[in-house]
Amino acid sequence: MPDWLLPLLVPLAAALAGALLVGTLALAFRPRGGGEGMLILADRMEALSDRLDAAVAAQNERLGRALADSADRTQDSARRIHERLAVIDAARANIEALGGQVTNLASILGNKQARGAFGEVQLRDMLADRLPADGWAWQFSLANGTRCDALIRLPFPPGPIAIDSKFPLEAWQALRRAPDEAARLVAERRMAADIRKHVDDVARKYICPGETAEGALIFLPSEALHADLHALFGTLVAEAGRRGVYLVSPGTLWAVLGAMRALMRDVRLRAEAQALRREVAKLAEETGRLDRRVASLKRHFAEMQVDVQQIETTAQKITAAGARIEAVEMDPPAAAARAAE
Repeated sequence: MPDWLLPLLVPLAAALAGALLVGTLALAFRPRGGGEGMLILADRMEALSDRLDAAVAAQNERLGRALADSADRTQDSARRIHERLAVIDAARANIEALGGQVTNLASILGNKQARGAFGEVQLRDMLADRLPADGWAWQFSLANGTRCDALIRLPFPPGPIAIDSKFPLEAWQALRRAPDEAARLVAERRMAADIRKHVDDVARKYICPGETAEGALIFLPSEALHADLHALFGTLVAEAGRRGVYLVSPGTLWAVLGAMRALMRDVRLRAEAQALRREVAKLAEETGRLDRRVASLKRHFAEMQVDVQQIETTAQKITAAGARIEAVEMDPPAAAARAAE
């Protein structure tokens, strides 16, 4: 029974009990004679019955309102419960999907080939995102016959930098799963030996004087592995740095690639500035040639003006001679005949 229903039923039960008690008393003390007493008692009983009916009606009305309010509250609570169940179902689906992804990641990290492919894909995506297409090469073969996972084409100095994306994770996993101190010491010695051997291989294969820079990178696809190496094997990390081999995580490689991109941009700007300087020099040379040709043209034009003036003078002299010839008087025909005899 709901808690709110009990306070409503108690007054109703009390009213019914009172009505029954009054009726019983009226029957018990009914006078054996006299009609007037019976009428008065009947009036009182009727008035009491009316009040009882009114009380019951009011109680029924309050009970109806309480039931309606309770139904509304129940419906609202059910709606909120359904909403919470929907949220819980969505969260459960997300947790199941995340669990599947974690399982897939664990299977990838447990398989050497799949783990290497995972690191290569991550490295390649970062290179493609941060560097221009002509600034790096994938699976590049060096002059010594070694194929590095990636080669960043930086100008000398410092020169191209080779990157290796493979790293032995078995010793690190054994170190993290070590049940006691003895197993932990064994895992640390194994991991130190694996790190030193891998650094030796990278320094011997990926650093080629005259072809690459004096350093190479080892890409670690896990921030936790990178942090553990610096925390537990700081001496080995420093030794690798002195040999020119640097361990980078996704976060540190992101920053390194940003610096390399800025260096490539600076080199490209210098090359473009030199090309622009050469073009400006050529333009200056053409401008000087144009000045010389304009001066030559001016000289020829001045000489042409002198020639024109001389031609005009000659034309004027010819015109004057023609005029003088026209002005000469010729002899009459008869005089000419006598002169001929």
